[in-house]
Amino acid sequence: MNRNLLFIPLAALVLAAVLSSVFVVDERHQALVLRFGEIVEEKPDPGLYFKVPVVNEVVYYDKRILGLDVPQQEITPSNNRRLIVDAFARYVIADPVRLRQAVGAGGEQAAEQRLAFTLSGKLRDVLGEVDSASILSENRAALAQQIMAAAQSDASSLGIRIVDVRLRRTDLPEQNLEATFARMRAEREREAADQIARGNEEAQRRRAGADRSVVETVSDAKRQSEIIRGEADAKRTAILAAAYGADPAFFDFYRSLSSYRQALQSGNSTMVMSPDSEFFEFLKSSTGAGDALVPAPAAAAPAAAATAPASN
Repeated sequence: MNRNLLFIPLAALVLAAVLSSVFVVDERHQALVLRFGEIVEEKPDPGLYFKVPVVNEVVYYDKRILGLDVPQQEITPSNNRRLIVDAFARYVIADPVRLRQAVGAGGEQAAEQRLAFTLSGKLRDVLGEVDSASILSENRAALAQQIMAAAQSDASSLGIRIVDVRLRRTDLPEQNLEATFARMRAEREREAADQIARGNEEAQRRRAGADRSVVETVSDAKRQSEIIRGEADAKRTAILAAAYGADPAFFDFYRSLSSYRQALQSGNSTMVMSPDSEFFEFLKSSTGAGDALVPAPAAAAPAAAATAPASN
């Protein structure tokens, strides 16, 4: 009975010693085995490992890509237009031994503080050499790469490899926003006025060209119409001349009828002219034909001459 009572504490001590000598490194971490604060062994791969109980200590470091928010700070670019810059970084603990030697027992938290301080300084150095327009343009990615390259050497001394640096926000200070917005509005209004002036100038130029085209087209149309009208008048005159030459008496009669048609209309109720005017030549004839259209009979004159002596 006494032997069993002694065996149980002894077994518990052995089990505790075995458990304290075993440690596990999973795929997310890497470990350092320390002996009285000194690095004894590095365990970068996952697995089951053993250590000397009580004497040795195991410190774990993350193997994954970690994020770090760089403290927001005010930057003064080369054109003295201040900006509030907010950035972040992605990094990996590439050498836990160097990290332990650099920050000691502070671990990852102390390393992040030193890395954030380094990134803040490099961010001021790089962005201070360019103007605010470059920071606010598409060059932000290139500037972020310059910041990462500048901070990489200091990060390597901590056993850290920077994977990426990004500028999250680049804003103006609150006291400068209203003045900047007013200046931007004035610039946009000036550009709008310039565009309106250019549009009006172009409209006037096009309108003048259209007016010139209209004048040219109308002038050409009038010229063509005068030519056609002249040709038509020439043909009309030739036709009338031919008709007059064929029968002058009928031509005079037709021309008089046309004159009557124009003069004797409903609105022309009063005419003042001499009764023996040639205008009434065809109206005074009982047959509707003028004297020119009724020639004297050729046999009447000899008959009258022959009968004249007989009456005596």
